[in-house]
Amino acid sequence: MATDFDAIVVGSGFGGAAVSARLAEAGYRVLVLERGRRWEVADYPRRPTDPWIWDQDHPELLNGWFDLRIYPNMSVVQGAGVGGGSLVYANISVNAKAGSFDKGWPPEITVSELAPYYDRVGAMLNVQKVPQEQWPERTRLVKEAAEKKGWADRFERLDLAVTFDPQWRYSTPDPHNVSHSKTFTNAQGVQQGTCVHLGNCDIGCDVKAKNTLDLNYLPLAERHGAEIRPLHVVRHVAPEAAAGGYRVSFDRISGDSLVAGSATARIVVLGAGSIGSTELLLRSRDVARTLPNVSAFLGRNWSSNGDFLTPALYPLRMPAVNPTRGPTITSAINFLNGDGQGNEFFIEDGGFPDLARVLLDRLAERDGQNAAERSLSESARMLTRLNLLSQVMPWFAQGRDAANGVLSLKNGRLFLEWDIQHSEETIEAIVRTHEQLARATGGVPLVPLTWTFGRDLITPHPLGGANMGRTAAEGVVDHRGEVFGYRNLFVADGAIVPEAIGLNPSKTIAALAERVAGLIVADGR
Repeated sequence: MATDFDAIVVGSGFGGAAVSARLAEAGYRVLVLERGRRWEVADYPRRPTDPWIWDQDHPELLNGWFDLRIYPNMSVVQGAGVGGGSLVYANISVNAKAGSFDKGWPPEITVSELAPYYDRVGAMLNVQKVPQEQWPERTRLVKEAAEKKGWADRFERLDLAVTFDPQWRYSTPDPHNVSHSKTFTNAQGVQQGTCVHLGNCDIGCDVKAKNTLDLNYLPLAERHGAEIRPLHVVRHVAPEAAAGGYRVSFDRISGDSLVAGSATARIVVLGAGSIGSTELLLRSRDVARTLPNVSAFLGRNWSSNGDFLTPALYPLRMPAVNPTRGPTITSAINFLNGDGQGNEFFIEDGGFPDLARVLLDRLAERDGQNAAERSLSESARMLTRLNLLSQVMPWFAQGRDAANGVLSLKNGRLFLEWDIQHSEETIEAIVRTHEQLARATGGVPLVPLTWTFGRDLITPHPLGGANMGRTAAEGVVDHRGEVFGYRNLFVADGAIVPEAIGLNPSKTIAALAERVAGLIVADGR
């Protein structure tokens, strides 16, 4: 009995999109199952009542933009939609640094081995640096801070998956008006625009200057016959002996209901992310019991990639920092070769969506129906008059944490056990560096109380859970991404990353997925 498809890819983020495009290009019949919506510019959430939230327990009721999972001392934020994490990430597309794969990885994975795959990803995402004539004030602030602390040689301009118009300038009259964005047709035949520094990178680029996966890899897959089904929540995977492959069972979101269904394929590739793919394997092994031989290592070596944010207030800086303008992240100060005390991290500038200013203005305009609402409106008016938002610099960072989290199922729900003890020194080193950089440039650092008193963290870069390893005793998949003990079942996303890489991981995830797809095709699977 023939399978419905040659390959089913679960998820359409950096792993799933790359694999689906390359397999479809090679002539495979590909089905992509994506839990979230296919978002269009007109649908991007902007108002408080818009679909912001994805609820994993009840996706038929809430299937919005952000999936926020809250665990003890660690919260994880992810995107939900066709394009996966590319919808909500901050555009950074950088190679892992030398030494990133020296420990904890299969020996086949090296910087030189991944180099051609990094190049393929960079070409597909059309990566560019912010033209020097278009630097936001934040970029200048990072460079100034590095120089004042004697770290000028550590300053880096970052590659972004954003298309810029070399002629655009902040000095242009009404520079952020979308009419200044120049439309063009990209290599996959999709119409886009150039960046006018709107600052909405994380909540959907209004002019499609951000090169999200739904504008490149996924259209390439569809052009070669791949079928993408949004609003399909995969529940488990089971071997299908009669068809010579696997059956993928899912719930299709239809209105406010879930409709059960399934499809078969010779090859299944999980690309649902660190949280999604790990949970899917756990449920298949321990609940449905369809994959009983998946490694006991499943769920281990989870990492937050050392993400941290320290806001700093710059009340006297002119021109103002203005964090709601410009790409969300543009530059870095690189300590991944160490800070002299054994800590490895990557400091970045940060921004936040202009939505914050819009919401503040709307609050200020309201009269309020009771004392509490009137007080809130008056506070908003005061903040508007002081223009405090324009004086905030969000100092970001990633670091090489201990990667010692454990994902498991408890009472039927995914649970993350996170022990900060072995990562605390790295986070504290990041905090100290943020404080030094802020003070060196006239800023007042505001270390989050959630860290100071609660040791609580939040990450948009979850890694691990279904790690690469040499054997099933030390990993869930081999260097090819193939699950130990299950031929033609692969994982190709952040779940297979066994160690924190200490900087934005999207390009590494996509490069690993390019390699997985290339090996599948080369093997004639």
